[in-house]
Amino acid sequence: MTRSELIAELAAAHTQLRDEHVETIVAAIFDGIAAALARGARVELRGFGAFSVRRRDPRTGRNPRTGEAVSVDAKSVPFFKAGKEIGLRLNAGKTAGTDRKKS
Repeated sequence: MTRSELIAELAAAHTQLRDEHVETIVAAIFDGIAAALARGARVELRGFGAFSVRRRDPRTGRNPRTGEAVSVDAKSVPFFKAGKEIGLRLNAGKTAGTDRKKS
């Protein structure tokens, strides 16, 4: 689902809100999460999951085209851990072993 699809779906579900208001609300939520992560804070949305920042150490990578070794600097990356409720909703109605491909 894209951002615009999310806005359209929320606007359709909440007809009392104008599309522009829904767009402003979604933007404010995303901006708030991004600002908190930029400060190094953890953002937890109960029943959904938690966003945090993880540090990646410097390493030596490879250029996929040439195979040449390339130095990759240390960096911070966003990380999302889904909450228990999301996992339960994704797997509702499934029995053990039914999500595997049979060969």
